[in-house]
Amino acid sequence: MNPANDESNGSTFWRRPPGMVLLTVALIAGFFLLREHWGHVLGYWPYLLLLACPLMHLMHGNGHGGHGSHSQDSGRTHNDEK
Repeated sequence: MNPANDESNGSTFWRRPPGMVLLTVALIAGFFLLREHWGHVLGYWPYLLLLACPLMHLMHGNGHGGHGSHSQDSGRTHNDEK
């Protein structure tokens, strides 16, 4: 494989050196930011867990009644097989 043709075969930004540098810098900055403010983050964990429940229900889409709407291949039920 020719390194000069690396860009032409659809390589993404994150696999090229500038993208890797940006990703590495972002990870290091995120680590130190989280490390310095860990006490503040820990205070919000209970609220984030409570917020996650309704968000999961909204993103699921079907709600609690989704189990009764399964379609059957033929119009028969198990009792009609006699």
